[in-house]
Amino acid sequence: MLKNRLISLRKQKGLSQYEAADRLGFSRGKLSNYEQGTRQPDYGTLEVIADFYDVSIDYLLGRSANRKSPKDDTYDSMEKINDLLRKYNIDQSGFFDIEKWKNLGPEEIKQLESYFQFVVQEAEKHNSKKQQED
Repeated sequence: MLKNRLISLRKQKGLSQYEAADRLGFSRGKLSNYEQGTRQPDYGTLEVIADFYDVSIDYLLGRSANRKSPKDDTYDSMEKINDLLRKYNIDQSGFFDIEKWKNLGPEEIKQLESYFQFVVQEAEKHNSKKQQED
C-alpha cells in the first residue's frame, strides 16, 4: 500500500522522482526503493514524507482512507487561545477559568482575537500618550 500511495502523492504534486527526492532530502534511489516496495522507511522518514505530502502516516501506510488524521480535523479551542496569548504576549496566569473556555468555536476565537487586538492597541495608545506627557 505504501508504494502505491507514494507514487500517487508524488504524481498529484506533478513531481518526478528526482524532484520529489530532492525536496525530501533523499537520493532518487532511496525514493525509488520506497516506491518499488523493495525498502521500507523508518518512522522518522515516514514523518518527513507525511509532512511533505501533508497526509497522516496512517494514510501513507494504508491504515486509513483519510488523508489527514482525525486529530487534524478536531478544533482545539485551548490550543487556539494559547496561540493568541503567545501572539499578544499576554500572561495567562490567572487569566481565565480553563473549563469555561474549552468549548469555544472558531467564531468565538476570532472574536477573542479581535478583543486581544483591541486591548493591545489601547495599551499601546496609553503608553504612547504617557510617554509624551513625561
